[in-house]
Amino acid sequence: MILDSYFEEIMKYAHFWNWLPDWELVQKVYNEYPETYSILLPFAYSYLEEIIRSTTTEYGREIMDEKGVERKRKTGIDLINLAINQNRSNIEYVTILKGLKNYFSKSKAINSGDNRNGVNHGYMHPRFWHKEDFEKLICDIAEISKYSKF
Repeated sequence: MILDSYFEEIMKYAHFWNWLPDWELVQKVYNEYPETYSILLPFAYSYLEEIIRSTTTEYGREIMDEKGVERKRKTGIDLINLAINQNRSNIEYVTILKGLKNYFSKSKAINSGDNRNGVNHGYMHPRFWHKEDFEKLICDIAEISKYSKF
């Protein structure tokens, strides 16, 4: 399958305990049942945020405010901007991050939830997802995998 090399690149850098077994299963399921892309897309979006987070100071620790109260982690565009800001010396990675902003959109008042930056799949019913969208996301995740700091 065409995506196998991308899956292999992702798994090469995935956290051994936390993500690797899941990616192996994603590859197996997708190769056997390509129509499952709509089930696999939310997982891939979650991983996209986690791999970006691994390159920031928010990875692997609780985030506290000045009073010691736990605060929400950055997500979506805010997370990408944090990663860009904290990785300025890595021009190649920053360029890739800027391109990944296309996967996120500002929520609007009509969207339910707490109006955080949301991933595109968060505001779109699965019937509007396309196989090509999933495959592009897999390619993009593979491209940034080498920058992960798991």
